[in-house]
Amino acid sequence: MESNSNMGPGRKMRLHALVLAMVWAIAPAGGKLPAQSDPLLDLQPQAEQLFALANQSRAAQGLAPLKWDSDLAAAALLHCRRMAAEGEIAHRYGGEADLSERAGKAGAHFSLIEENVALGSYVDRIHQGWMDSPGHRANILNPGVDHVGIAVVASAGVYFAVADYTRGVAVMSQTQVEAAVAGLIRKSGVAVVKDPALARNTCAIDHGLPGAIGGPNPEFIMRWQNADLNQLPADLRSKLESGKYREAAVGSCAPKDVEGDFTVYRLAVLLYSAQAVSPRPFYQP
Repeated sequence: MESNSNMGPGRKMRLHALVLAMVWAIAPAGGKLPAQSDPLLDLQPQAEQLFALANQSRAAQGLAPLKWDSDLAAAALLHCRRMAAEGEIAHRYGGEADLSERAGKAGAHFSLIEENVALGSYVDRIHQGWMDSPGHRANILNPGVDHVGIAVVASAGVYFAVADYTRGVAVMSQTQVEAAVAGLIRKSGVAVVKDPALARNTCAIDHGLPGAIGGPNPEFIMRWQNADLNQLPADLRSKLESGKYREAAVGSCAPKDVEGDFTVYRLAVLLYSAQAVSPRPFYQP
């Protein structure tokens, strides 16, 4: 028996919807600004001011503060400079990568990403404008985001601003991912075998087992991918709690069908009943 699951941000459509549905812009009253060739001035103090104002607004709502992400800030700065060069605000221009790809190329790791952009004459008014706009306010006060990178560029007498918000994902090696899941499994009283080879090879395919195997066949196979390694899929938890299984094998592999540069982990867990097991080394935390 086997089961497959996509938990949360492993789903292509959900990721796509978050990027498209959660980005907003404040347009100037006069519409498009005229293109100009004035030198662009990157303003770190103004970016830090917007960062502080965002965390003040979150604190007023009882929300945890956002952490500054230098990789997100680098991606935001590149886009902010493009906005200033174009003389208008937008989330994407011709020939430019989309939001998730820009952030991923800059080195950020995330399972959710949102963006606010704006232009205005005063930094505090840009923040207030975001707070007065339902979409922008939702981005700033989203309890599901925990990191932000902000850039401000001055050009032609106005400020262009970009704020990219994410739910950060820890960067983990294959062994670290497997160890995290093994720890969750052991809490149920099921032992985890030391050798991950079969589970890794099983992870890499969509169904069944990777050809002939030595030793007993697993009675249950679970494959899934997700950014959150703090909990197991409900179907797997149910199997572990049944008391039927004595051993498990855990393997991680490259994720599949992830749109954009979102960070997710793909795993396979093989479960063996007491009748199917044979003496072999177990995972040691």
